[in-house]
Amino acid sequence: MDVGIRTQDLRKVYTSPPPVAARGAPLIRGAWRGPGKKKFEVVALDGISLEVQPGEIFGLLGPNGAGKSTTVGILTTRVRPTSGQAWVGEHDVWNARQQLAVKRLVGVVAQRPNLDYALTAREILLFHGAYFGIASNECQKRAGELLEQFKLNEHADRMPIGFSGGLMQRLSIARAMMHDPQVLFLDEPSAGLDPQTRLLLWEIVREYNRRGKTILLTTHNMEEADEMCHRIAIIDHGRIIALGKPKELKTSIAGAYLLRLRFASTPPELLRRLEQLPGVREVRAVDSGADLYADQGGALIPEIVNLAAASKVEIHDVNISEPSLENFFLHHTGRSLRE
Repeated sequence: MDVGIRTQDLRKVYTSPPPVAARGAPLIRGAWRGPGKKKFEVVALDGISLEVQPGEIFGLLGPNGAGKSTTVGILTTRVRPTSGQAWVGEHDVWNARQQLAVKRLVGVVAQRPNLDYALTAREILLFHGAYFGIASNECQKRAGELLEQFKLNEHADRMPIGFSGGLMQRLSIARAMMHDPQVLFLDEPSAGLDPQTRLLLWEIVREYNRRGKTILLTTHNMEEADEMCHRIAIIDHGRIIALGKPKELKTSIAGAYLLRLRFASTPPELLRRLEQLPGVREVRAVDSGADLYADQGGALIPEIVNLAAASKVEIHDVNISEPSLENFFLHHTGRSLRE
């Protein structure tokens, strides 16, 4: 069964502050009116419409507070939208008669571990399988396979309270896959993981996807989004501001190539001539050279060499950075920090 995801005009407005915001300033867009005043409004989602195809790995990127986790919360029946609709497969997520079917179709890995520390790793998997009505023999078999796949065998009979972050994340994803869901939601799956654990999780997720499963992940990791996702959406201030395949997005902004040029000297006349090269969008003078932002990379090198020779300037080094998802992300969301 092929299962996709769809949302239409999703809007979520929080009207009561979470405990951590009880004395704080406004969050996201909206305002808490301050001491003595009860008015509080945070617009977390402001009309999100998207469609994730069956069998697709789809990424949601965005700064802190952009609305990624709220979107996942609505799609997995944990956060009620203020307005709009959401579907998993043919099921309306917030139709009371269809929510049970939705819960059976999805597996969820939350942003923060929510494991039962009173159970062993194996018991956590067995309990999850039993909750979804899987027969005992099948539960045992499935748990054993997942413990092996996630390299958890030697920890199977330990309680997770002493586990490292990587072990807990591996167990959390194994638990989410225990009932073999058609759609897997991963909220920041590789946050804080070492490179070895991250690569293991990437390969497991790819393998799961090759079985026809649909995967939606949120991430701040640009490499993860670029390597893993068939398509990505960038969400900011509760709205989708960009959508497409990673390669298409990376090459869609002007001046996406960065050429770092290092010269023996950098006369002003050379900089002016570099600015006039075809496709060069910006030239920034730096110590011992210049940074060029251009629409192309290697094709500019012969012209740069000719200009340097005409100016009697020796080239010490040339480095070309191809268009990156990080540059695209910063281009659309800005470089200021988000709390």
